[in-house]
Amino acid sequence: MKSEPSECSIDDLAAAKKQTVPWFGVRNYQARNYMRDHMQVGDGVLFYHSSCPEPGIVGLATVSSTPYPDETQFDKKSHYYDEKSTREEPRWMLVDVTLERKTRLLSLPELREAPELADMIILKKGNRLSITPVTAAEWKAVLKRLG
Repeated sequence: MKSEPSECSIDDLAAAKKQTVPWFGVRNYQARNYMRDHMQVGDGVLFYHSSCPEPGIVGLATVSSTPYPDETQFDKKSHYYDEKSTREEPRWMLVDVTLERKTRLLSLPELREAPELADMIILKKGNRLSITPVTAAEWKAVLKRLG
């Protein structure tokens, strides 16, 4: 799961009540579908900082709720407001994410150098999704590199 540090950083997650945050603001249908249809309570999360001087994995977290409507879609003052979304038929869902631990920065160049991660979706050219699945083998390879 990618987040811009200015929106929600690993330090923000660490400082949050119960070290848990709602993963709000996802406005891409494919990313929403991963979160809504595939994530389950207890799933591991690679917390990735993007759009920053040094992008990369900065921590591990866990999905800690089932999907529920993202309240920002209903707030006219929110950057994430969606006028076509209704409470009866919300378009945008989120899950809560709870910190497991902060890690060293596993940088984007370091991820790209790992042959065992060559097929990782986040490393594909042109990928802009904020949420992508990770295979069990990729998860294991990342954990090994994090030490």
